[in-house]
Amino acid sequence: MNKFAHHPRNLKGRDFAVGDIHGHFERLQAALDSAGFNPAVDRLFSVGDLVDRGPQSEQCLEWLDRPWFFAVQGNHEALAIQHHARISVDERMYRASGGAWFLDASPDKQRLYAQRFAQLPVAMEVETSRGLIGMVHADCPYPTWRQLREFVQHRWPADTYTDEGCQWSRERIKRGDGSGIRDVRAVIVGHTPLRRARRLGNVWHIDTAGWSEGYFTLMELEALEVVSVPERPVG
Repeated sequence: MNKFAHHPRNLKGRDFAVGDIHGHFERLQAALDSAGFNPAVDRLFSVGDLVDRGPQSEQCLEWLDRPWFFAVQGNHEALAIQHHARISVDERMYRASGGAWFLDASPDKQRLYAQRFAQLPVAMEVETSRGLIGMVHADCPYPTWRQLREFVQHRWPADTYTDEGCQWSRERIKRGDGSGIRDVRAVIVGHTPLRRARRLGNVWHIDTAGWSEGYFTLMELEALEVVSVPERPVG
């Protein structure tokens, strides 16, 4: 299965990216309504972590079936896949991170979700009139988008370096690394909750904890502008 997805330019409406959802789809819908999202022509791209922590994790399959919703595989989806495949997972950590809904589900239900999560790409790109936008859950571990595309398309899942970088790494934001990623207009990621969206070079970190005490950041891809902001300042 190809773990890299390419989406052509949207010629009818707007494209948005959203940070980690973590089982709070009602809050997400409220943010979309506030932004005037039109499912007839607009598209929404998720940087992963659809599930865990929130009360509506099971709704993720309904959202994944919507023709205008697309997501990459986050580390929380990866945990579900690994647990179902009997690959070693720290269950205490997984449960503490909100995975009880999955761990306590029947084997049939676990299989249903794990198989669907395994179909998600690890990285995706979206065409805009101003250039290509890339998306991964945590970070692009290579200096160029072309390198990432090559490794994900042809070496996944044997390449654990790419696995760790795309789904788990926080090194860029910890270092405040503004060097950016070449061969792409921007890369949009989540994974690390922030008070406000932050740009480092051309890498945008947009997980503003809408699943917790923050708010969902929606970024319009054509203009690379944040269109969803909190009703009042956070913090």
